[in-house]
Amino acid sequence: MSTSRRPLKIGLYIPNGVGYMSGGVHSWADALAFARAAETAGFDSIWVADHMLFRMQGETETQGRWECWSLLAALAAVTTSVEIGPLVSCLSFRNPGLLAKIVETVDEISNGRLTLAVGAGWHEPEYAAFGVPYDHRAGRFEEGFAIVHGLLRAGASNFKGVYERVDNCEIRPRGPRPGRIPLIVGTNGDLLLKVAASRADGWNTTWISEPAEIRPLRQAVDSACEAVGRDPKTLSRSACIYIDLPNRVRRFPRPNPVLPVREPAEVAELLDAYAAEGLDHVMIWLDPNSLAGIEAFSRTLELFDRG
Repeated sequence: MSTSRRPLKIGLYIPNGVGYMSGGVHSWADALAFARAAETAGFDSIWVADHMLFRMQGETETQGRWECWSLLAALAAVTTSVEIGPLVSCLSFRNPGLLAKIVETVDEISNGRLTLAVGAGWHEPEYAAFGVPYDHRAGRFEEGFAIVHGLLRAGASNFKGVYERVDNCEIRPRGPRPGRIPLIVGTNGDLLLKVAASRADGWNTTWISEPAEIRPLRQAVDSACEAVGRDPKTLSRSACIYIDLPNRVRRFPRPNPVLPVREPAEVAELLDAYAAEGLDHVMIWLDPNSLAGIEAFSRTLELFDRG
């Protein structure tokens, strides 16, 4: 079980699908085992990426993923206490009205444990493969988020934009937290930061390696809040982070320099450092991202909770 006494919440990224980024978590049974192990170990949250495929330049292998929201609905049904969410859900992939309906449904299944984190997407090959428009991603995001925000907050929306529209749309029935599902925008871009500051409950940044990387990003978020007249303290902050354990396998390419291997006490200190940089929540890519890695990390959680 996780604890509310922590200075920040600790989440686990659950890889899933095929390819070197999945780390052997290829099936529903694998994802289920990960989720249950994370809940037992004391993680506060579990997260699933919203991608359909990866085709990286210079590589011949197509990497695939199970559909994010189908997997989240299943995880919501087989866990009891851990929070769940997409990391992050691409607004371009689904009609925003339908996405709001899906979100309300999954929050119902989880009994109020879902956080909706959304972004504008970035990997053009999957857009082309599935026939999703890649142009004007920030503009499409801004309109889509306005619809999702209106539906999840008020339960209804009328919106006619350049790219998106809904006509007298309603969300019924409502789940256990009508109007209160946390909404997070994942971005470091100026337009989406403005959207986050104006309408969201939180901000998230993508994969980083050290606490010092947060500082300039945090300053940009503060400036975006101040520009729209919002107290920066009212916007939560989270980040996706890498942590390498002594038995790492390095299946996933990392930025240079190579990350240091950290023992449990060192990882606990690192988490304290992230909290000191103003984060409320971290989503961790463990190396090894495996059941053994989760078990090893549980020692860090024990030390972290002792303070």
